Amino acid sequence: MKDEARRTLAEAKKRLGETRAAVAQAAREKQLTDARHEREASLFRAATRDVAPLPALNRPARQPVRLAPVPRQRQLDERAALKASIVDAIDGDALIESDQDLSYARDGISPQTVRKLRRGQWVVQAQLDLHGMTRDEAREAVLEFIQVAVREGKRCVRVVHGKGLGSANREPVLKSRVRHWLAQSGAVLAFTQARAAEGGAGALVVLLTPHPA
Repeated sequence: MKDEARRTLAEAKKRLGETRAAVAQAAREKQLTDARHEREASLFRAATRDVAPLPALNRPARQPVRLAPVPRQRQLDERAALKASIVDAIDGDALIESDQDLSYARDGISPQTVRKLRRGQWVVQAQLDLHGMTRDEAREAVLEFIQVAVREGKRCVRVVHGKGLGSANREPVLKSRVRHWLAQSGAVLAFTQARAAEGGAGALVVLLTPHPA
């Protein structure tokens, strides 16, 4: 029993000695690390002793970009009102006969303006092709096309209604209706049949009002 007790005590002393040695080693390593950090900090301070901070830039605070709200409901209301106001028939007196081409000019628009329009002196900035559309589809497309063109600041556009060669009776079904719709639009100043190179009897060149500032 005494021998076993002596062995246990010896092992305990040995473990205690190893623990103390490990603690002492860790302390020495920490001292070395702290000393190295201090030397590096001292070298950095010495190297930057003459460095002056850059002056602050006098920049205005950047304001967030705010997009203008899109008046969706107002556009829908305007579109519905315009659609309700345009019908498929109109007094023929609103159309003027000139050079065998039915042309239209709002009150106050001179015949010279119509002649310039017919001669292609206005640059066509957009075109709508109604081929393959039903009457209702074409009517909706014409209304929206004119509204968008005016909002985008376009002054001269072309509407292609076709010559009716593909219809059942080989008659231009949409031709007269498109003229009626355009003549009732407050955004249309004048229109005339396009030149032969631009569609001839199958298209109209339309002069629009300027977009309000």
